[in-house]
Amino acid sequence: MTRSGYTGDTIGRAPIALYLPRRAEHIMGMPAAQTHWTVDMLDALPDDGQRYELIDGALYVTPAPSDVHQLVAGVFFDRIRRYLRPTTIGRAMISPADVRKEDRRRNRVQPDVFAVRLVEGGRPPYPYSLADLILAIEIESPSNPLYDYQTKRELYLGNGIPEYWVVNPVARIVSRWRSMDDPGEVFSQRISWHPSGVDAPLTIDLPALFDEALG
Repeated sequence: MTRSGYTGDTIGRAPIALYLPRRAEHIMGMPAAQTHWTVDMLDALPDDGQRYELIDGALYVTPAPSDVHQLVAGVFFDRIRRYLRPTTIGRAMISPADVRKEDRRRNRVQPDVFAVRLVEGGRPPYPYSLADLILAIEIESPSNPLYDYQTKRELYLGNGIPEYWVVNPVARIVSRWRSMDDPGEVFSQRISWHPSGVDAPLTIDLPALFDEALG
């Protein structure tokens, strides 16, 4: 990722450096022609600890999350859970938890941390739809950053999720997008989230969060 100079709490608008995508056929030596996976086929694979996700029939595999990944995801989840719990707007979730597109046979992803919109005071039916989410957060995968910064950004924002964050635990920064046309902003000090229907925003002190997670 390239970054501009500090501007208050953000590091400005930052273009994301692109990397070659790694689909499962590249990671696992599968035939390149195998691009028509289904959820049933995914469920039949042996559990080897890696994360398997489907997007329009294409299988993506990432290594099992590291301790740093889990610690950081856990603290982001805790902040969002405590913010949303008194409200009737949404609830925080942490993966493994399934989210699907309209074609549920050929799509299943698991955002690291996300918030689902409550419907008449209750959670929507599970597995959730992308349309149910009001926030999605991914902890950057060192093995394939493009998957988080491009593939999932296009998936989430293109299917109506109003806000998407990618967390880089090494640099201790968060990248944020609010639409497909948004070039993105990078935050190093504080990041705020203000879902519709809640009086006050959630503001996260990023240095304090990373210190709590990784200290």
